[in-house]
Amino acid sequence: MLRNSQPIRKTAPHSTAGYTLLEQIIVVAIVSILSAIAAPQGLAFINHQRLNTAQNQVYRAMQEAKSNAMRDKITWQASFQEVNGVVQWSVHPADSINFIPSGVQWQNLGQTIRIDKEKNKKGAYETTLDSPGRKTLTGPWRVQFNDKGNTNGQLGQITLISNNDSKTKRCIYISTLIGAMRTGQEHPKPNSNKKYCY
Repeated sequence: MLRNSQPIRKTAPHSTAGYTLLEQIIVVAIVSILSAIAAPQGLAFINHQRLNTAQNQVYRAMQEAKSNAMRDKITWQASFQEVNGVVQWSVHPADSINFIPSGVQWQNLGQTIRIDKEKNKKGAYETTLDSPGRKTLTGPWRVQFNDKGNTNGQLGQITLISNNDSKTKRCIYISTLIGAMRTGQEHPKPNSNKKYCY
């Protein structure tokens, strides 16, 4: 038997693992582009969710005031104010002397939520709940319910907007004297009352 007398050469292994710098740069560029496209939509989604949550809190506060008034057979109210840019709400018995009694315990809606106090494009206020003095300019605002669950002649709405997106609105209506309430949102065209949130 003859053996091959040529020495066996060991070839250096070629590395095929990993990615080249060019491939990594392309991947980073694609991820960056996709993130730039998705980020505004994600922020808008978060703003909508925060507004929806705030709208539900205001609606539940009004329902609680109505239920308490019927249960206790006295007038209760849901009150709203803005303090240092933070919207606050409270549910408490009404006071015949003070618009909002002292000692009320306030709850915060959230740091990014505001009450819409400005006139819209048609010259109408989107927030029209009862407020002392001139309506809706500075607040506070309230809605009262008597022992039968009816409003004390106070129809109107409170409209919420986000600090990050003042175009998206959510509103809560007191729509009848018997205390019917409903929620609404921003529309591109105004209703017959010149309001965009309905």
